[in-house]
Amino acid sequence: MRVPRRCAVCGAAGVAKYRCPRCAAAYCSVPCCRTHRERCTPEPKREQEPPAALPTAPADSPWSVDDILSEDDERDRVPLQKLKLLGESEELRTLLLNPHLRQLLITVDQAEDKSSLMKKYMQEPLFVEFADCCLGIVEPPEKENVLPE
Repeated sequence: MRVPRRCAVCGAAGVAKYRCPRCAAAYCSVPCCRTHRERCTPEPKREQEPPAALPTAPADSPWSVDDILSEDDERDRVPLQKLKLLGESEELRTLLLNPHLRQLLITVDQAEDKSSLMKKYMQEPLFVEFADCCLGIVEPPEKENVLPE
């Protein structure tokens, strides 16, 4: 299990769960990511290859799979091809234009106890609509009781 690092932006100890794909600096939240991205200068590339078992994100990607999931979360892994579908969804883009939803997502990202906050937010119709939209894209519902044509 990985131990969270100190955030390179705000300096908070033990909360940096994410890593910059360009320079590998650790950060803890979306605002810290944005701040870091504005001033990021990548370190020279090392000659070390990434492990073959983990897919690697493109250089312009804001994160990699390894930054988000630990070994314990392997069952929660979603293939990158399906995650890319989220970025292509017009319905999801429209939902994300809502400032209230954006604030909810930022709050979840910055929360210490994400699971209890998620339980609370799953009572909010807008958040449920967002979650349903994401799940519908990543795991489309199987068609049941459909008569063949």
